[in-house]
Amino acid sequence: MKQEQAAIPPTPRAMTASLAVIIVSYNVRELLAACLTATFASLARSSWLRSTVWVVDNASADGSADMVAAAFPQAQLIASPHNLGFAAGNNLVLRRLGFGGEAPQRASVPAAAGGGEPVTSPQFVLLLNPDAEPMDDAIGQMAVFLADYPAIGGVGAQLQYGDGRFQHAAFRFPDLWQLWFDFFPPRPRRLLESRLNGRYPRRLYAAGQPFPIDFALGAALMVRGEAIMAAGLLDEGYFMYAEEVDWCWRMQRAGWPFYCVPAARVIHHGGASAQQFRAQSFLNLWRSRKRLYDRFYPPTQRRLAGLIVRLGMWAEARRARAAAARGAITAGELGVRLAAIAEVQALFAVI
Repeated sequence: MKQEQAAIPPTPRAMTASLAVIIVSYNVRELLAACLTATFASLARSSWLRSTVWVVDNASADGSADMVAAAFPQAQLIASPHNLGFAAGNNLVLRRLGFGGEAPQRASVPAAAGGGEPVTSPQFVLLLNPDAEPMDDAIGQMAVFLADYPAIGGVGAQLQYGDGRFQHAAFRFPDLWQLWFDFFPPRPRRLLESRLNGRYPRRLYAAGQPFPIDFALGAALMVRGEAIMAAGLLDEGYFMYAEEVDWCWRMQRAGWPFYCVPAARVIHHGGASAQQFRAQSFLNLWRSRKRLYDRFYPPTQRRLAGLIVRLGMWAEARRARAAAARGAITAGELGVRLAAIAEVQALFAVI
């Protein structure tokens, strides 16, 4: 990272720094328990951090809120009576912590329970998925980098699957090539791992040195409080998917760059909440992407994106019918898929 260090000089690290960890959870009690266990263990390795851990339970029906209250009384628990989604759930805490900016649909703030008085206006905020488990001093590694480099707006970690396999943790902002590859995988397949598909080379992760990125996955995303103040809260127009892309994009435009810190290793099981409603998740994904394209793409690029999505949905429908013909899915499942595909086609008919 020699070139980056020359451009962004480090400053002496403060003896202490404040951090708020926010975990928004929905019906993943066991994963949430593992996440909290790993989070508190990781925080214990960085005594210089004054930290508060927040859990927003999005009306889970599996006893998640009761589990947190009983097993992790040191956590600040907000039990929402409704499923607010990722953005609104995080914004509940961000507002309580004193960050400015208005999301399009401001949500009410239920009371928190447990853990005493919350830390207000922390220097750093870590968004952590409930299916993520920080390893060793991963949280401290991320905070150290932000403390040393005050011009950096946020950082992502090095993610891996539960079985230890590599997982891409950082990406370039989505362009039309990435959208095309979603529907029509390239030949050779190795292009899926390339810059064309928004990936950073694995050698950058393997080198172990922080490197600049466009955005990091919200599974483990630490941001500076000043960057939040500059960009505003998460956009609650996204219920699920693309919220962190939008947020990082706004922060970058406000002059706050992002880095990946490979020394911070986090297990990310991936997609646990989304898998509970697959058809709904499919719709949520494309509604969010439509919103992202509308907000950040110029008109010509938006029109091309709409054309690619409509072509892609035609291909998706063809694949679904083929799966039904060979007995891989039932007629009922085919109907659900085709209905969702038709809804996405209609959504992108006007872009």
